[in-house]
Parts: sequence; C-alpha cells; structure tokens
Amino acid sequence: MKGLILSGGRGTRLRPITHTSAKQLVPVANKPVLFYGIEAMARAGIEEVGIIIAPQTGDEIRAAVGDGGRFGVRVTYVVQDEPAGLAHAALTAEPFLGGDSFVMYLGDNLLQGGITDLVGAFREHGPDALILLTPVSDPHNYGVAELRDGRVVRLAEKPPEPATNLALVGVYMFTPAIHEAARAIEPSARGELEITDAIQYLVDAGRRVEPHVVQGWWKDTGRLEDMLEANRLVLDRLEGRLEGELVASSCDGRVVVEAGARLERSTVRGPAVIGAGTRLVDAYVGPYTAIGEDCLIERAEVEHSILLAGSSVSGLEGRMESSLLGRNVSIGRGERQPRAYRFMVGDNSEISIL
Repeated sequence: MKGLILSGGRGTRLRPITHTSAKQLVPVANKPVLFYGIEAMARAGIEEVGIIIAPQTGDEIRAAVGDGGRFGVRVTYVVQDEPAGLAHAALTAEPFLGGDSFVMYLGDNLLQGGITDLVGAFREHGPDALILLTPVSDPHNYGVAELRDGRVVRLAEKPPEPATNLALVGVYMFTPAIHEAARAIEPSARGELEITDAIQYLVDAGRRVEPHVVQGWWKDTGRLEDMLEANRLVLDRLEGRLEGELVASSCDGRVVVEAGARLERSTVRGPAVIGAGTRLVDAYVGPYTAIGEDCLIERAEVEHSILLAGSSVSGLEGRMESSLLGRNVSIGRGERQPRAYRFMVGDNSEISIL
C-alpha cells in the first residue's frame, strides 16, 4: 500500500503568509503541517509516499522534506501543473501508484490519532474505497456524504443545500478502481475533477464504498482560525521539556523550551513551545502559543498565537493574541512623538487594533 499526500494548493485563505511559503509548511506547534501527514503514513507502515507539488512551491517542499528518510519513508515527488481537483491529482500520480491501493491525504489537514487503525481496517475488509466523515456545522463548505443503512449512497461537493452534516475529512483510501472513475467523470462547474464525483461513480457502479465517522478531532488548516485551533489542539497533548536557559524566569504548566532559547525575567504559561535560539526578555507568553526559532519577545505579551522563525514583538502596551506572524516579521512601537500607527502590509492582510 502506498501513500499520496496532496501539497499543491495555493493557500489563498492564508494570504499573505502563503505569498512566500507553501501553506503545508506553515507550522502547528512548531512543526510544518505537512510533516504530521508524513509521520501518520510512517506509523501506519506505509513506506512509499508520493507528494503532489505545484511548480510554484515544489522546490520549497522538496527542500523541507527531502527524500523522506528522516521520517522512515521513501518520497517521490509528483508535479501537478495546475490545481485541477483531487481526482485529477490521483490521475497525475497514477504512474507512481501503479496497481497499488493507496491512502490519499490532504497535506494541510490534521487528524487526531493518525491513520494506523483505518489502514488496518481497509486492508482487512477490502472495500474499493474508504472515506472518512465528520459532522460539521457548515457542510455547504465541504464535500458531503449521504448514508443509508450504513452505506454511502450519495456525495456532493459543497452543495448549497446539504442533505446531511457529514463532511468528507481530507483522508481517503482507494484501490486502483479510483483511476477508472477519475477518467470517467467530467469537470465540475468550477473546472475541476472532483473526488466526490469519482467516488459517486464507484457507488453508482456497484463498487463497495465504506464510510468511517471520525470520533476524534480533524482540522483543515486552510484558514487562520483553523490554524490557531489546530495549534491549540496539538499543544493540548504537549509534554513539557526545558532545555533552554531560564534567568529569573518561570514556566508554569506544560512548556517546551528548546535548547539555545533564553528567558530573562519572563513568564511562560503552557501549553506553549519556545523555539531554539529564541529570546524572551521582560515578556509574558500565554497558553496555546508556539514561537519559532530565533524569535525575540521583549517587553510584550503574546497569547494564543503562532510566530514563525525570526519574528520579533517588542514594546507593546497591550497583549497580542490570536495572531499568526510570518517569518522575520517585526512588530513594535516607535519611540518618536507624536504617537501614530505605521504599517507596511501585504495583500489580503487583516489588522485589528483593540
């Protein structure tokens, strides 16, 4: 059995972060989202993993993942020239997948508990497809499944009037029959080969499509609020570890301070993670915060936020919260009078001053 991770999306909902970085490499708890999917594959005993990449971000993903050796897998990169749908991605990867069954995993998704048990069930029961479902409050934003007597009878992609609230989680398991289905369908109104249409083709052809309703949490990290929520959920399982230097500082609760980090007259309340080489000076870092490598927090308070490597926050009178800072971002208060706000902000940004 092989693995296929889709990492070719443009990440428009996370701009401006994704203007300069692939959305799958934005970190959750200081680890790129993509790495969680690769690790889940490895734990499930999958040794060969194909990663779908886009021409624009492929080099960055290749550099981050390499040949997969450090994860215990062998990685093959498959270039998808345009984001033409999940079924199109499966067709693009057919030369890599060959006649093997495979797990298809969206590279910006997180699934509690991994996929080991699901892969075992798929191998044991041998359906043509296994789809993961979870109840959501806004099913019109997802692919939606309708069940009857425990079987999948109908699927629809982002329906305006959903028949159920069961959304397709971004993890699927297929036999090679999905390739035939993907070739048989037509592009949707948005010009894509939808995986929901391909699965519906299997259902209509009498193939066995089994549902599995996810009991734990699942997150699509495509939006800021989902990224912060995923960060919170992962940090909730954090085990504390203090390897950095604490000078007149304290860490309460489950806190990770990486080697090379230095805390001076600062307080960190977990769960939180402080990356290697980061300095906290006269600072407070609150729960559910992940600060990357080589950051500086000085005379400031940060809570429920994600800071990427090289960022700095200093001299703020109020607390910064529910924020996502890209690499090498600098936020501070100028010393000159009169006091004023001064910004240089990229496209599609959002700034709130409270």
